[in-house]
Amino acid sequence: MTSTSLRTGVRRVALAIAAATALTGMAACTSTNPSGRPAPDDSPTRDSATGAAQARPMAELRSAERSTDRADSARVESTTTMGTMMSMTADGVLGWGDDITGTLTITYTGGTMADTMRRLGSTSMEARYLPDAYYARMGDEFAAQAGGRHWLKYAYGDLEQLAGSSGAYLEKQLRQTTPDESVRLLLESDDVRRVGEERIRGERTTHYSGTVDVGDAGVTTQTVDIWVNDRDLLVKKVEKGRTTSGELTQTAYYSDYGAEVTAEEPPAADTQDVKELLKPG
Repeated sequence: MTSTSLRTGVRRVALAIAAATALTGMAACTSTNPSGRPAPDDSPTRDSATGAAQARPMAELRSAERSTDRADSARVESTTTMGTMMSMTADGVLGWGDDITGTLTITYTGGTMADTMRRLGSTSMEARYLPDAYYARMGDEFAAQAGGRHWLKYAYGDLEQLAGSSGAYLEKQLRQTTPDESVRLLLESDDVRRVGEERIRGERTTHYSGTVDVGDAGVTTQTVDIWVNDRDLLVKKVEKGRTTSGELTQTAYYSDYGAEVTAEEPPAADTQDVKELLKPG
């Protein structure tokens, strides 16, 4: 590092990249039902009309959750916009058998994050998910400012220690970026409904919608829409909400279920552990 300000800039980028990448799987943020409300299966007896209206979509969503979970992997294509902070796309294959694994190509297309990445020489990066850590490959200009190493390593267990409650949120997000989590998210909605049948990229699907009280990491109530095909597999998801950085919208498409997943740990000699990078000094 050539100066304190340079090191500070590298630290800021390292944390911003973790936050932005976590948003590729935003659905995980309420999968543990942090609101404390009963889950749909355990809710007290509701008004009979409301219960009857929700019984069918809930049963269908549970079937979709089981089928999507058993599929173990899929190709993911997503776009995310969060206020003026960023807009980004992600494309790749993720697996969720025993642990999350896979590789995504992430491209920042707008906002202050894209400007920051552009100053570092590239608006795209490769992201690798492994059972114990997430890795992001930066460009040559960033490497020149970070000890010559291109890869940033985010060990899941370190994130809460590094960034407090927001780090704990990032840890959940980075670990749980898979389509089965999107179905679980909607299962926690108190007003889930079956919208109807629609065609998505040529497939016949059923559209479900609901709202979820997130109450976590600066994200307020979200609307969640998912589309499930005839094989009970999720093919599209749209989430909308408000964050401290502005309106958040994410659209994701899922296809090629059962695809082969590849993700190798980057060379140690070319990897910078973010925990070390963020140490004072």
